[in-house]
Amino acid sequence: MSSQDRTGSRRAKVIPIAGLAIAGALALSGCTAENKNGWMPAERDTTNHTAGIIDLWVNTWITVLIIGLITWGLIIWCIIAYRRRKGATGFPRQTSYNLPLEIFYVLVPLFMVLVFFYFTDNAQQSITARVDNPDVTIDVRGKQWSWDFNYMAGNDVKDAVYDVGVQAQLDGKPFDKSTLPTLYLPVDRSVELQLNSRDVIHSFWVPAFLNKLDILPGKTNYMTLTPTALGTFDGKCAELCGEYHSEMLFNVKVVTQAEFDAHLASLKAKGQTGELGNKYDRNPNLNQK
Repeated sequence: MSSQDRTGSRRAKVIPIAGLAIAGALALSGCTAENKNGWMPAERDTTNHTAGIIDLWVNTWITVLIIGLITWGLIIWCIIAYRRRKGATGFPRQTSYNLPLEIFYVLVPLFMVLVFFYFTDNAQQSITARVDNPDVTIDVRGKQWSWDFNYMAGNDVKDAVYDVGVQAQLDGKPFDKSTLPTLYLPVDRSVELQLNSRDVIHSFWVPAFLNKLDILPGKTNYMTLTPTALGTFDGKCAELCGEYHSEMLFNVKVVTQAEFDAHLASLKAKGQTGELGNKYDRNPNLNQK
């Protein structure tokens, strides 16, 4: 057997083995929790919205991957089926257009876009829908470069109290996250966050909640959710808002009702009653008469 034959024989053995190895790796990776969540930074039961967001994300990627495989397969098939044969001369017969194919190329992408739009719009409407009478209402005030939290009197909050946050100090050394401003939320209770800015544009982002919303000067944006998992989650400003934007960090602590009530009582004991409203805002354009 010649060296070329031996090389071809080895290649014929290696290619199927490599293909099986890749397929096996993909199949095994599909069993991981990260894969089932689409590698999103959250579990399905973090809030009442996270499962729907993860499903939309994962199903969209599956659909796009299937479409991609079909497209790549057709491209490879065309390359092989219509390749230039040995001994061929001149050019193949040229066609100027194919009306059925052109209609197909227009209608199929249009149908795909409409389907994606339908499911995305349904998910977005579910996420942005406000609750008529939320159990807890919190006025969240973004400021350079920290956060104030006003727990407003209502269903689960008997007396209005507030918590004032200070800027994180990042100097390259480990720091205690417990010193960050902390937003307390009761588990399994509907919460409305009223997002306001004291100065410039900020953005309220808790990655584990899979939701982010801009905070605009002079305008209140609303985020409604029901936390369904206990724990402490990282939060940050996601809109470049000045020199110390990276230090505008906070925690979100989802606790039991008893722990939530105890936190509000501790704020009241410190004398932090009432609300720190817009009188502490410092946007000069909004204060002009």
